[in-house]
Amino acid sequence: EVQLQASGGGLVQAGGSLRLSCAASGFTFDDYVIGWFRQAPGADYGGVSYMSSSDCKTYYADSVKGRFTISSDNTQNTVYLQMNSLNPEDTAVYHCAALTTTSGWNCAWNDPDGMDGWGKGTQVTVSS
Repeated sequence: EVQLQASGGGLVQAGGSLRLSCAASGFTFDDYVIGWFRQAPGADYGGVSYMSSSDCKTYYADSVKGRFTISSDNTQNTVYLQMNSLNPEDTAVYHCAALTTTSGWNCAWNDPDGMDGWGKGTQVTVSS
């Protein structure tokens, strides 16, 4: 069973940075997809970013391209989301999520209900 624990959220001023961490257990970086969703107040979940072992490799939502970077430390089974140039529109609860296989996956990152692992969220608040 995949267990994911996100941390690193907080309150930051616009233009600032935060780094989220996702510690994964029951998960290996062999055949995988792991990344982040977020849910802003009153909104649906949106896919933010992922990294995978498939040809899809990495993904960033248009709204975060050039500002967010996903990375991993495979020895620590941890995935990071470096968030720079934050703006108030980035305010949301951020969830780490994972698929344990890329078999049959179409590179989409828009279905939280389809994840094999889903972590408790961490709140990111960006003040203007």
